[in-house]
This record gives sequence, structure tokens and C-alpha cells, in this order.
Amino acid sequence: MLGDYPIKGRRASDIAADVEQGVSSGRLAPGTPLPPLRDLAAELGVNPNTVAAAYRLLRDRGVIETAGRKGSRIRPRPAHTPRDEIRLPVPPHARDLSDGNPDPALLPDLTPALAAASDAARRDPVLYGRPAADPGLLALARAAFRADGLPDGPVAVASGSLDTIERILAARLRPGDAVAVEDPGWGSLLDLLPAKGLKPAPVRLDDEGPLPEALAAALAGGARAVVVTSRAQNPTGAALTPGRAAALREVLARYPDVLLIEDDHGYGIVDQAYHPLVGAGSERWAVVRSAAKAYGPDLRLSVAVGDADTMGRVLGGQRLGAGWVSHLLQQTVAELWRTDAAPADRVAAAYRERRDALLAELAARGIDAHGASGLNVWLSVPDETTALAALVQRGWVAAPGARYRLEAPPGMRITIARLDLADARRLADDLAAVLGTSGAGARLI
Repeated sequence: MLGDYPIKGRRASDIAADVEQGVSSGRLAPGTPLPPLRDLAAELGVNPNTVAAAYRLLRDRGVIETAGRKGSRIRPRPAHTPRDEIRLPVPPHARDLSDGNPDPALLPDLTPALAAASDAARRDPVLYGRPAADPGLLALARAAFRADGLPDGPVAVASGSLDTIERILAARLRPGDAVAVEDPGWGSLLDLLPAKGLKPAPVRLDDEGPLPEALAAALAGGARAVVVTSRAQNPTGAALTPGRAAALREVLARYPDVLLIEDDHGYGIVDQAYHPLVGAGSERWAVVRSAAKAYGPDLRLSVAVGDADTMGRVLGGQRLGAGWVSHLLQQTVAELWRTDAAPADRVAAAYRERRDALLAELAARGIDAHGASGLNVWLSVPDETTALAALVQRGWVAAPGARYRLEAPPGMRITIARLDLADARRLADDLAAVLGTSGAGARLI
């Protein structure tokens, strides 16, 4: 039935393990269709419900995908293989514009904040039985959320945006549920969903954020949650505008039971205002902010506010597992938030200047690109492989769009964090040579 790999097993767990062995050994190639439930049940001499349970296990583990009447097949890429592995090597002569990192020169000196946290730990060590969150950090987070018009709610502290989003999704969803996500969107989130047995429902976007009609279609199709990036969207740089936020709130108001997660990871490195989607009648919601882009990816800390039931589940699960994020990290971030407000404006202005410089140079050469905020610029290209390879030959390495796409057309992501004006001109010249006239007029949507 499957060529030289007949599936074996009598129990659901045995059948699932046998299929996983076939995948790991390479004998079941990506895209290989699996037999219909009843056909495999008849061949193995088991109840069809046993095969259905095995397929459910495989789907939950991200080994297979199911497309309705088209049946089930081995996933094109194992769910636990991160999209970050889709990358180009960086030759010695080339500039790496693919990593998405902030400019180290714009990160603050952590010494004073770390010293303050260390001094606090010396005076009052954090021992078992203490609250999970630092009171000073909670007060600053609540004040910032309140200033941006968000409702009051419990605040959780976790290890970065993805950790927080994973905890929130796990608190409210179950394997098989669909999650509306931006397309192109954050590769790590697109990896997380199938690894947790969740199905991504792609939502197209433009420079102002998700398209309302695309979000409405995903929700009408049964998505149980939606993740929207408020600003500095990865990879396109999209940022919600007041008008787009209002239109999205109208859509969300029709689905009050849908879990709304706003990812505001650009907090601290952007100068666009925050426009919340919460308040449209959503009963289940959370807003997540991270310190990674503003203070460095190794400061693994994020804060999230949300409705009492959702955040209660998140906090309860955290107590049973990780327990808490190091108070040394929490107090370090709190100290940075207290003392680093003015430099944050300078950092946002620097990234805007670099981003706008590249966009202007590309526009002058007839190349349509996108980057309303954040660290990245997105270009649609007719063929990713050809364009990226030609760019490497000219000394630049960009990120393949395949790392961020579900159904969106081909593209590439360029990180502008360390790109000065002279770099922007040279890069634009090389992109014009690589793309020719085919790059002109390309659209994000």
C-alpha cells in the first residue's frame, strides 16, 4: 500500500510509532499519502477507530497533515524542524542581512541595571515561596498597558514572546484547533502551531496589518484563536493604523469567543503609536510585550496582560512547571524600563532612518518594498532561489521568504538594523540588477 513500507501495529500507539519510524528513517518521504482509515484498518485487521486514533496522534505530533477528503499525508517538513534551518550560508565576503537581530551598538549598557538587580538580590535574596513576579516590574508593566488603553487584568512574566504565546494557546486550545496567523508571518510561530497540533489559518496583510476580509474569512472558517502583530511585524514591518485597528475590531466583535493574542514585540524600538484590538467584545484576550529587541535577545523576558480566566490558567500552569522567570532578569528589565525611556526614542529613530533610507533607494529604482516599522524590509520576488543566489554573488545574504510564508507569494526579508545610507545605496543597486524590471510593482497582497 505504501510501496516498500507496509505500516504495522495492532494498537493506535504502535501504528503511530511505526509511521514515525518510517518518517525518521526516510522510507516515508514528505508528501507521501497515507491509506484511508478503513483500508488500513482492513489490512491490519483492526477497528477503524484504532487507525483513526493513530492518525490523530500523528497529527497532534505534527507528523502528518489532513486535508479533508484529500486524506492524510506526511507533512512536507517535520513539525519540530524549525524554519530557521531554511537559511543560506554566509560567505566570508558577504554581509548577513538575514538574522533579524537588533544593532548591538543600539543596545543599552546592561551593567548599571544588572548591578542594581544584583544589589537587590544581595539585600533580599529571592527564595522559595516568594511571588513569581517582581512587584516593581509588575507595576511598570501595568502602568504601560493602562497608558495604552488596555483593560486591567492579571499580568504574567515569561521567557520571551514565543514562550508566552505558547502558554496562552495551551491554556485555551486543544490539538486540531485552527489559529488565524499573518501570512507572511513570524516563522517561529508558524513552527510552533503544528508542533502543538494546531492548524495555521493564513491571513494576508499589507503595510497596515491584517486585511479585515482575510481575518473574517479565517474566523468564519472556524479559527479558534488569532495572533496579530501590533507593530514591527516580522517579516514585513507592518504596523496597525487607527483605521485598520478599528476595522479589525469590527470583525472580532462578531466572534467574542475567539482567543485574541496581540504580539507587541516591537515595544521599545518603534515610534509608531500602539492601537489595541482588545475592547471589541473579545472575552478571551492577551497582549504580549518582550524585552528582546530593545535590550537584546538574551534578555529572555516578556510580560503579558489578559482576561482573568486566560491569565489565571497561564499563571497556574507556570507554577506547576517552570515556576518563575529569574528575578535577576525581572529586576534588570524593570531598571531598564525606569531609566531607558529617552534612549528608546533614539533607538526607534535610528531604525526608522535606516529603514526609510533603504525603502527610498529601492523606490527610486522602481522596486516596491515594505517596511512600515521595525527591523526588517520585505520584498516580493518572482523566484526566491534565483534572486537570493544572485544577491549572495554580489555580497549580500537575505532571508528566504519560505521561512515566513504559508500561501503568500515568494519574497525575501532584509534586516536593516546595521545598514547605513551608503550600504542602502549599494544594496539597492544590486537588488535592481538582480531583479531587473521584474521587481517593479510587486505587491505584498
